[in-house]
Amino acid sequence: MSNRTLNKYLRLFQKSALACFVIFAAILANRPAVADNPFIILQSTTSTQNSGLYDYLLPHFTAKSGIDVRVVAVGTGQALRNAEKCDGDVLVVHSKADEVKFVENGFGTKRSNLMYNDFVVLGPANDPANIASATTVDEALQRISASQSAFASRGDNSGTHKAEKRLWKAANIAIDSAVNSWYLETGLGMGATLNFAVQANAYTLSDRATWLAFANRAGHKILFQGQPPLFNQYGVVPVSKSHCPNVKHELAQEFTDWLVSPDGQNMIASYKRNGAQLFFPNAD
Repeated sequence: MSNRTLNKYLRLFQKSALACFVIFAAILANRPAVADNPFIILQSTTSTQNSGLYDYLLPHFTAKSGIDVRVVAVGTGQALRNAEKCDGDVLVVHSKADEVKFVENGFGTKRSNLMYNDFVVLGPANDPANIASATTVDEALQRISASQSAFASRGDNSGTHKAEKRLWKAANIAIDSAVNSWYLETGLGMGATLNFAVQANAYTLSDRATWLAFANRAGHKILFQGQPPLFNQYGVVPVSKSHCPNVKHELAQEFTDWLVSPDGQNMIASYKRNGAQLFFPNAD
């Protein structure tokens, strides 16, 4: 598949994804409101949603506390911006430096470690860049760049995209989709980017949890993993009532306290897909 064809395919894929989003938003807007329980808004990275973790955790928390948790799953960068605008009560994201800055700027009360997993580099089974034999992350990315093999980037300022940019920089590779025609920015979430990577026969970076929960794998598989730079830490941050007077701080703090409690941490540890643990609790 030529680079021109790949870019044409990417544009069509983005248009289809946007159309699906508009339809879904319209459905949500016309859904009857349910106000049986008090609720909070959780601004969250997409990986925790795509992995199915919230479907597992939140009913348990609601049954225990009587508090509903409504999830807005977007990239980490967007989640932080939404919370900064007071469009949420608590954050679960995965870009520690940005989370710390969020608290230092007075937008959040306290950042706590919640859990971790790792990133993996996925690609077609025939591995055209031969990254499976690389010994470092730098070498794996350098081989993709040198061979100009298609690489699908989320390109959305998410935690995964931020990590990916750090990895390219550490490998001394300047990436620009306007110059590097093999580097394809989807502007989409992790699940949609995985779908695109599989259909475009491209490499991509994913958190392990989303990949393990992903059904449309076709001929793709993990080709590089297990190196320290691929560590992926998640944090939880309640939004500050001083910054956002209308934030449901007490309810958000109750949710945060539960997540980092032995009960919440044990629930996170017990969540598995196909027998594999997806997240590893490490609350402060």
